[in-house]
Amino acid sequence: MASGGYKAGTDLCREEFSRRLGRSMMDKETMNPSPHVALIGAGIAGLSCATALQRAGLEVSLFDKSRGPGGRMSTRRGDDWQCDHGAQYFTARHADFRTEVERWQQAGVAGLWDPRLWMFDGDSPEQRESTVERFVGIPTMTAPARYLASTLAVHARTDIVQLRHQAHGWQIFSAEQGGLETRFAAVLLAVPAPQAVPLLQQATPELAALASSAVMRGCWALMLRFAAPADLPFDAAFVNQGPLRWIARNSSKPGRSGEETWLLHACADWSEEHLEEEPESVAAALLSAFGQLGGPVPQDWTAHRWRYADTEPALHEGCAWRPDIGLGLCGDWLNGGKVEGAWRSGRTLAEQVLRSFARC
Repeated sequence: MASGGYKAGTDLCREEFSRRLGRSMMDKETMNPSPHVALIGAGIAGLSCATALQRAGLEVSLFDKSRGPGGRMSTRRGDDWQCDHGAQYFTARHADFRTEVERWQQAGVAGLWDPRLWMFDGDSPEQRESTVERFVGIPTMTAPARYLASTLAVHARTDIVQLRHQAHGWQIFSAEQGGLETRFAAVLLAVPAPQAVPLLQQATPELAALASSAVMRGCWALMLRFAAPADLPFDAAFVNQGPLRWIARNSSKPGRSGEETWLLHACADWSEEHLEEEPESVAAALLSAFGQLGGPVPQDWTAHRWRYADTEPALHEGCAWRPDIGLGLCGDWLNGGKVEGAWRSGRTLAEQVLRSFARC
C-alpha cells in the first residue's frame, strides 16, 4: 500500500474531491455525470485498475504507446511461428488474484503449464520437481490482457508526453495529437518507473522522487525457431551460470501452434552490461551459452531488448495516490514485481481512487 502522504484524504467524498480539483462547473450539459479518468499504460496493472474503475461506474480512457495491450505479457508472431518473449508464466498466490485467474481460465484465455523443469547450476544439471502452479495465457501470453482490454476504451499508439493540471481538471498531451480536449478528474500512471518520472516532475515532485528511487533493469530476449522439435530432455530451465537466466520451449505451453520455438532470457547483470550492443552480438553470446547446455543451432532467431524488465531491489509500496490533486501510480515495480504484483497494484490503486470518489 501507499504510505504517508499518499494515504491522506482517501475518504474524501466526490464533491470534496471535485472542489479540490477546481471543478466547480457541474453543468450536466458540459460534464459527464460520472468522473472521467485517464489511465496511461495498458499492461496488466493498468488493465486491472481500469477494469475495476469501469465496473464501479467511472468512465475510463486507457492510453498506451504500443500497438496493443499487454505490456511485458507479450508474444511475438511471424509466418507460422509465435513466441512469448516477455513474462514466461505467472503464479496466483493471493486469493483475489487466484479468483481473477479462475475467471481467465473459464474464459479460455489462461491455463496451467506443467513443464519438465531443470536447473543448471554449475556442472550438475538437475531435474526439478516443483509444486508451484504456473499459469500462462492461451493461446498466447497476451490473451489475458486482450480479454481485459476487450471491454475498455483503449487508445493504442498514443504516447502521452505531458500532464497539465488546470482549473477544470487534468489535460494530457500526446506526441501524436498534442493536447487532448477532454479534461480528466484524475490521471493514473501504469508505466515503468523511468517513464513515469518526466510526467511527474512538474505535477508532483514527491511522486517523481518515488519513481526515481526504483532501479529498473533491462533484459535481452532471444526467440529461436526450429524446423523440428529440439531433442532436449527439458521444457524449461533456470540457469545460474553464464549470460543466461531462463530458457523455455515455448511450444510446450498449452494452446501453442506453428513451428517449434524456444525463448532465451539473459540474466539482468549481463543484459545491463550489454544493453546497447547490436542484436547480432547479443545473439552470438546467448546461442553459444544455449549450445553449452545442449541446445541445437536454430534455423532463425529474433532478438528483443526489454529496457525495463524488473526492479532491484523491489519496492513494496503497493501503489501511490494523491487524492488532493487526483494523480496516482501503479505497476509491478511498486509491488514486488511479477504479473501478480502488477495486477494487485492496479486493483489497490482502483480501490483508493474509488474511496476518494465515494459520496459522503
